[in-house]
Amino acid sequence: MSRLLIVVDYQVDFVDGALGFAGAEKLAQPIANKISEYRKRGDDVVFTFDTHGSDYLSTQEGRNLPVEHCIENTPGHKLYGAVASELLDSDKVFFKPVFGSVELFDWLRSAQRAADEAGALPFEEIELVGLVSNICVVANAVLVKTACPDVPVTVDAACTGSFDVRLNEAALDTMESLQIKVANR
Repeated sequence: MSRLLIVVDYQVDFVDGALGFAGAEKLAQPIANKISEYRKRGDDVVFTFDTHGSDYLSTQEGRNLPVEHCIENTPGHKLYGAVASELLDSDKVFFKPVFGSVELFDWLRSAQRAADEAGALPFEEIELVGLVSNICVVANAVLVKTACPDVPVTVDAACTGSFDVRLNEAALDTMESLQIKVANR
């Protein structure tokens, strides 16, 4: 049984673009190293991309966070740094217009149903890394835990972060309270 790594929104606009923050760039190599470790073991790696259109400012999110970011087909939408070079054409990619990925949830639920029929788990463990800890990482971690309730879920604190240290810590606390293991804290 394989493990699954989910790389959440490690995109230019969240590192040094429209919503970038100091220190986010330091996560590139640790995340890239983790991707490489998963691949060497033959484990699965998937990516989420925060993805908005030119109408972003007219969406509910855009009205509440009026900063255009991760607009499809712009430089800010691309993966950042060493992580970008880890993306393979064969990798499963989930483009999401909101914080949590419905498509990722559906894909995991399908894997869970197939595993249930076989009397097994879909993955030995599911791990999340990426940005931003208190928004998209926590949203997707909750969806992962919901889709695969008996699979251990981990978030690597050394491979995530936030523009606000207090919110980062609160997000990590919240995930721990939801029985999501927070490693390297």
